[in-house]
Amino acid sequence: MLSITDEKTFKQALSNLDIHQQRVVGALFVERVADLFNDERVKRAIKIAQNASVSEDELQSTYKAARSASIESFTRCGADGDWKEQAKHFVANAAAACVIPVEQIRKNNPAWEAAMNSRMARNCETIANEETSNEEDQHQYRVLSEFLTQ
Repeated sequence: MLSITDEKTFKQALSNLDIHQQRVVGALFVERVADLFNDERVKRAIKIAQNASVSEDELQSTYKAARSASIESFTRCGADGDWKEQAKHFVANAAAACVIPVEQIRKNNPAWEAAMNSRMARNCETIANEETSNEEDQHQYRVLSEFLTQ
């Protein structure tokens, strides 16, 4: 099994994946934080991201729904600084990253965006619960290592 233990190796391994693999790995990252935002649009994005035969239309509609969840959650977290609401927003962002249509991908690949937003969600949840640390990055390294050896 390939052992990923640092950010540089992690990001490089993600960039070597094709778009479907990026979506699948991104969905695996989002699954771990999905309990922070109980929203059907997030659950659907995770499911669709793992489907190799999804149509472009279905991908687009799922992306729009996940983006709606992201926008709605952003307006709820607003100025109050509610960390649990912030976590929801990042979960929705991570889910949307997994199903973003290829032509709308900007700088980073979907798996990287899903990973970073998942980490932000976990960080927000950690703060809300007045904890001091989490190991989301280490979990993501293990998930990607296992995925690459399948």
